[in-house]
Order: sequence, then structure tokens, then C-alpha cells
Amino acid sequence: MELFAKMVERDYEQVVVCQDKTSGLKAIIAIHDTTLGPALGGTRMWKYATEEEAIEDVLRLARGMTYKNAAAGLNLGGGKAVIIGDPRSDKNEEMFRAFGRYIQGLNGRYITAEDVGTTVEDMDMIHQETDYVTGISPAFGASGNPSPVTAYGVYVGMKAAAKEGFGSEDLAGKTIAVQGVGNVAYNLCKYLHKDGAELIVTDIHKPSVERAVADFGATAVDPTEIYSIKCDIFAPCALGGVINDDSLAKLKASVIAGAANNQLKEEKHGVRLQEMGIVYAPDYVINAGGVINVADELNGYNRDRAFKKVEGIYDNVARVFEIAKEENIPTFQAADRMAEQRIERVRYARGTFLQNEHHILSRKK
Repeated sequence: MELFAKMVERDYEQVVVCQDKTSGLKAIIAIHDTTLGPALGGTRMWKYATEEEAIEDVLRLARGMTYKNAAAGLNLGGGKAVIIGDPRSDKNEEMFRAFGRYIQGLNGRYITAEDVGTTVEDMDMIHQETDYVTGISPAFGASGNPSPVTAYGVYVGMKAAAKEGFGSEDLAGKTIAVQGVGNVAYNLCKYLHKDGAELIVTDIHKPSVERAVADFGATAVDPTEIYSIKCDIFAPCALGGVINDDSLAKLKASVIAGAANNQLKEEKHGVRLQEMGIVYAPDYVINAGGVINVADELNGYNRDRAFKKVEGIYDNVARVFEIAKEENIPTFQAADRMAEQRIERVRYARGTFLQNEHHILSRKK
């Protein structure tokens, strides 16, 4: 891989490769853009097949966080980290403390949080070496598990999508097919059940399905059937890439709004959704509740304040639909446009300020 070419192509600021022989740490930190503020993004631990695969993933994820944080209205840039290893067998305290020292060495340019393969307990170990970490235990005055807040954000975003698709945000009586019933989706189902929605659920983990059936009266279906189920709203809450050629040929939903990341297999599938008249709430806009929540820790965590900020996802999703209609573009492009415009406005204002400062200093000389 020509790393510098990759960085120039998408304008990454910094890539840091970290290793600690004693603990077995092999990690990569990618900082994409800090125009809006320090880069915030989680640490993923995964058993990557190759180092190149790990680099590709961390670069993709870091850029995604730039857009997510910008669209969420946060004064934070985008970054991400990956640790190469099996999260079930390769973890140890020394590894995370060593990683924490590398984060500390960046002096606040990158702030981490939990992600796939890492936990609150892992963040606590990182916290032993640095304050530039969020999502640590409530005992330290932080927020802990972000899943309930992420779920709330998806819920309010789904209401905005329902208003766009059906003319009303009321979810009572709506049939909602939920793909994946993990921690976020289970909490989402609580809100939907309380609102009177009819739930259809699936998951490869049978106990998760059984819990949703028992607690919410949901109807269980096989994972292969979820796309062809007749429903009002399809909520992808598991894997990415589920909006693809195969699923679009089967899909019977009017609205797509869910918690999963990278729902579109390719950009062409977002274009196809527009052609089909399906309302799509872009994933990184609707699922931003978790990052909004941990970002609140940077000001001294207040749960009520964090939930109030997450309510803004409703307006953010609605704004995406407005831009899409104004410019006649698919909603995934509208979301990118919204994020990029905010970054460019701040970049322009900063550049103008620096020019004025330089002019004033020149005059004084």
C-alpha cells in the first residue's frame, strides 16, 4: 500500500503506528480532519487478516467520524484507532495501558472511546494513562455504556423519517422490521413498543430474538426473510452493507431508518433508493447518539443534557431530507453535503481570522 497516496487522496492529517513488544500491542491511530476540533472516534479491536486490511479499515472509519461529528453539530473532528488482535483472547491490561500512553503522546489531538471489540473496562485501563478517553465507567464521572443513548437517537431520527415518509411522526400501528437485536436495537425496540409499533425481529443470536419476543410481543423471522417482509419501516441494526442489489430486489419497506453503520453496500444503492421512492435516513446521521453522548463527557458528563442534545438528531435527519429535495440528490449525498458545508464554513472563518491577524501584525511592524 502507498500510504501517503491514500492519505493525500482523502486528505488525512496523521497516521500513527504503535507497538509494544511486551504486551503484544499492534495499533494504528488515524486522524482525518481536526477543522472542527480534536478528533474523536472509538478504538476497534479486530483480528485483521493483514496489516493492509487494518490500515484500510482505520482510514475508512476515521473519515466516517469526521462526517458523523460534523453532521451531529459537534465541535470535534474525525479519528479512529484499531488494535490488531482477537478481542476474545489477546487482551491484557498492559496492552491497553501502553495504548493509552500513545494516545497521551498525541496531547489531545485524538480522543478515543469504545467500539467493536472493546468495552468500558478496556477504556478504564486506557484511562490509567490518559484523560483523552471517553465512555469510561460512571464511577469516574463518565457515561458508561452508550447503547441506550444511541438507541434513543435512532428512535427520534426514525420519527423524523416517518414524518417524511408518511406525513406523520406517529409510529403507533406501524410495522417495523428490526434486523439485529443487540444492545442498541433492544433499547430501540423498547421505545417502539411503547409507541405502539408492531415489531418483526431477526438475529443470528437466538436468545436475543427470544428476549424481544417475550418482552415486546415481537414476531420472529429467519434472518434470510427479513428483507422480503412487508413492513412500513426497515431498521438495519446489525451488519453494514445490507442495502445491496439482492436486498433491494426484495425490500417492501417505505422507510429505512436503523442503527447499523455503512448500510449502503455501494453509493449506487443510495441512488437506487431515491429512484424507488424509499425514504432513507443516512446511518451516520441517525446513529450519532453514542458519539454525542460521550462527547458530553468532555464538558463534565450530564445525562439529561446529553439526551437533550441527542434529540437534535430529529432536526438533523429532517434537514438532510430538505437538502435532498432542494438539490434533487439522494439523501446519503445530502448528508455528506451538510457535513462538508459545516466544515468548510469553519475552515473559511478560521482562514479569514488568521489573515486578519496577519494583517494586523504586519501593520504593527
